[in-house]
Amino acid sequence: MQAAPPNQIFTAGNDEIMFKDIEKATINGFLGIAIHWLVVPALILVLFVTYVTTITGLFGGFLQLALVILWFLQWNSYLVINPNEAQALQFFGKYAGTVQKEGFHFLINPLYQKQKISFRIRNFESAKLKVNDVNANPIEIAAVVVWKVVDAAEALFEVDNYHGYVQIQSEAALRAMATKYPYDIIEDKDIGGVALSSHQEVIAQELQLSVEARLKRAGIEVLEARISHLAYSQEIAQAMLRRQQASAVVAARSEIVKGAVGMVELALEQLSDKNIIELDEDKKATMVSNLLVVLCSETDTTPVVNTGTLYQ
Repeated sequence: MQAAPPNQIFTAGNDEIMFKDIEKATINGFLGIAIHWLVVPALILVLFVTYVTTITGLFGGFLQLALVILWFLQWNSYLVINPNEAQALQFFGKYAGTVQKEGFHFLINPLYQKQKISFRIRNFESAKLKVNDVNANPIEIAAVVVWKVVDAAEALFEVDNYHGYVQIQSEAALRAMATKYPYDIIEDKDIGGVALSSHQEVIAQELQLSVEARLKRAGIEVLEARISHLAYSQEIAQAMLRRQQASAVVAARSEIVKGAVGMVELALEQLSDKNIIELDEDKKATMVSNLLVVLCSETDTTPVVNTGTLYQ
């Protein structure tokens, strides 16, 4: 088996070729101007004088013509690289290298085809996707992905359109993650687990790793991925809202009853310790009932003053 070319590597486990950036050597652009405007014209002039004053045959004429053509072609040798940009070079369809160093450059070979690519940070916001969470509840979810290209060769030659690749793979990762977790901790089996609505940092970290794993092949680094929209679908939004409200009411009632029982217990203990009044079991039951009604009622209670005995 032949070794892979220096600008290509084979992935483990298959014969698929992946391109990697190779820094292409260039000449300083201002030195290139001197070569273009001084050296080449001087050679053309020397050959012309030699051709006129001596008999050099057809070779001299062809060489002179070749230098004239080269002089015109070298207008394509100039290259300007802006900050956080790069240009990938191809020579008749073959990847030749990438120029990443910012500044003014001059290429020895004027026949390179250039493709500019930006390394700047970009944002992508997915559409609102309708998916089912782990409990089969339909939800709407969207995410924002912050990404940038880190390998120009992979981005240009490994995928057909890296912008579209980012969009499709990000949405695919978001769909896959949304189906693994519940929207909220409602079911008993979800208690103690991770939910989309309540564990945003955990979800964001997992989403970032998932998206980056999918985009790594295209030479893209994911800096951040975070959910930007999360809601129940319209067809169940009202029902789930009522369910959440019911759960909140039950939880609030539980806290109220727990506090009321503690207050009744404290009242009975203090009455007994200070010997304020002696209560039999029936009187304790009546007092507990009255206190619980007062403490647990949603509205203000109206006391009834008894001027006789407790049994009248």
